Amino acid sequence: MRGIVFAGDKQLAIEEFPDPKPGPDDVVLDIKASGLCGSDLKFYRDPPGAALKALGFKSFDERGVEGVPSIIAGHEPCGVIAEVGSDVDPRAFKVGDRVMQFHYDGCGFCDLCRSGWTQMCPQGATIYGATAHGGHANHMLAPAKTLVHLPESISFSAGAAIACGTGTAYGALRRTDVTAADTVAVFGIGPIGQSTVQFASAMGATVIAVDVADSKLSRATEFGAHHVVNSAETDAVAAIKELTGGRGATVSIECSGAPVARQAAVRCLAVWGRSAMVGLGGELTLDVAPDIVIKQITIYGTYTFSNVGLGECARFVADHGIDVDKLFTDRWTIDDADEAYRVFDKQERGKAVIEF
Repeated sequence: MRGIVFAGDKQLAIEEFPDPKPGPDDVVLDIKASGLCGSDLKFYRDPPGAALKALGFKSFDERGVEGVPSIIAGHEPCGVIAEVGSDVDPRAFKVGDRVMQFHYDGCGFCDLCRSGWTQMCPQGATIYGATAHGGHANHMLAPAKTLVHLPESISFSAGAAIACGTGTAYGALRRTDVTAADTVAVFGIGPIGQSTVQFASAMGATVIAVDVADSKLSRATEFGAHHVVNSAETDAVAAIKELTGGRGATVSIECSGAPVARQAAVRCLAVWGRSAMVGLGGELTLDVAPDIVIKQITIYGTYTFSNVGLGECARFVADHGIDVDKLFTDRWTIDDADEAYRVFDKQERGKAVIEF
């Protein structure tokens, strides 16, 4: 089979790999869709091996290879089960099942793993598409316990999005307990921000989208935003206060990672407001008394979602008829990988996916 490998310094390679065979507790997936994610750009842009080392990847010598190991990219896999291991319970998974793959695995025994938060395993997590082979290939070997069923009404490409960015958006809204009584300010209208707008609108909340690009704000309106604020042209905090009669938003979801957006996401809140920090990187500088303490603000760090939350998100999408496929502006094949990542690296468009 063929798989896409990040060679570093904005270079890709399409390499040949042996077709995987399942161990007793594993399955082999025929990949149908594998999403491109903003966090993939770290591996794409950095020098060879730098991103792996930053993740705490063990010595390359432990794998018996020299230099940087060839790891198949792609941590948003979605497909159909082609083979199952001898110990996989057929009541759970069988050949032909449509599934998403939760792209983390841990020790399986600690409280965090047993509650579905394997990415937080104190023994260290395996990250498929980063430290183990991922979904940018025709087939993928995965532990059966990492799979989540994909409802029939959801496309494979939408399932790939739900398996990471779209699921992250849903997780942030669930963490902040958003209801129809809330006004939600969404900062950063990339793919995660767009999904946040979709979900918050479906939950009945009033949604305010904030970005520096009019093109993204136009997209936010298409996804259900009730108001938009161009923070390059106006003070976002003042604009949100004006839109809410001086009170402020009850919830903010910060998806950009930009320090100025993070600060505004807290300062735009009403008394008792809740803010979720989703975007990676950047810093947050606040005046603690007026910005947090006196207003009794709650700030959440939200790190993707649990495997249980992944299934919940998929069911929410199916039950509410949310058009996750609307996120996609670019669809590629494995042969288009170089162009796909060159375009995605510019971050001028929306969500992209490799389809098989």
